Amino acid sequence: MTVRMGVLGAGRIGQVHGSAIADVKGAELIAVAEPVEAAAKAMQAEHGCDIRTIDEIAASGDIDAVIICTPTDTHADLIEQFCRAGKAVFCEKPVDLDLARVKACLGVVAQTKGTLMVGFQRRFDPDFQALRAAIDEGAIGDVEMVTLTSRDPGAPPGDYIKRSGGIFRDMTIHDFDVARWMLGEEVETVMAAASVLTDPEIGRLGDYDSANVILRTASGRQATITNTRRATYGYDQRIEVHGSGGSASAHNHHTNRVEIADAHGFRRAPLQDFFMTRYRDAYAAEIAAFVHAVESGSVPPTTGDDGLRALALAEAAVKSVDEERVVRISEILG
Repeated sequence: MTVRMGVLGAGRIGQVHGSAIADVKGAELIAVAEPVEAAAKAMQAEHGCDIRTIDEIAASGDIDAVIICTPTDTHADLIEQFCRAGKAVFCEKPVDLDLARVKACLGVVAQTKGTLMVGFQRRFDPDFQALRAAIDEGAIGDVEMVTLTSRDPGAPPGDYIKRSGGIFRDMTIHDFDVARWMLGEEVETVMAAASVLTDPEIGRLGDYDSANVILRTASGRQATITNTRRATYGYDQRIEVHGSGGSASAHNHHTNRVEIADAHGFRRAPLQDFFMTRYRDAYAAEIAAFVHAVESGSVPPTTGDDGLRALALAEAAVKSVDEERVVRISEILG
């Protein structure tokens, strides 16, 4: 079976997914919808796909599934539209910035018996997959503590920050999802602290650029997350999982693996400095997993509920910072 696909949005992440479709066996890019003509034509030229409107793609009999790469405030409406049209849906995170709207959207997905996969590409990174496999194989015993370091080389533009929903909903949300995955249990409480340390303009826009979060499950397992919008040395992405029988770690990716030793010491190549470079393989594996779910009729590995729960952790972190206290997830999800 070939899964015939449409991409909604031909910005940089739409281009990444378009290339992933081209590399995945059993997937074919049929059409792209993009209001910016130059971007649409660029994707058409690269992949030989049609240019159609969103409504035309929804009505197209030659399209089985769509990948939503449009602005966040359009996600929920598009998910509902395409589930009602009988198309499988992959949507970049988040479903929406409002929990009530996410719940309503997931209700439509359930009502239509639709397939929805939410884009948390870090779960598909080969190193992180190997780390999770080590846990499943019992290599480190029972998980006790997870430490996630996620530091960006620099902050996004101010216009993006204003509509991003803030650092917890935009950046830390990936770490929340990975933390849930590595902990193997749902989080019960959240304690967060945040500051503006890298750029006063971020504070004037109502956001933070530096944050730490501690998550705790009912059994006492903990995850610690550290984020910053400024890492002068590159894109810093590390995980350590400590267990009753040992620990396992996934380390940073450098631009190459060569280390030079001489009279001046040891030198290595710099870190990769862009998320689409660091997670190139993960994006391809993510789309392959979506295609498999559509082909097999199985539940996707990252569902709408995963999107809801990661957003709930972000909401709890915001509340924890605002009220300077530990927040129970039950306060957020009810």
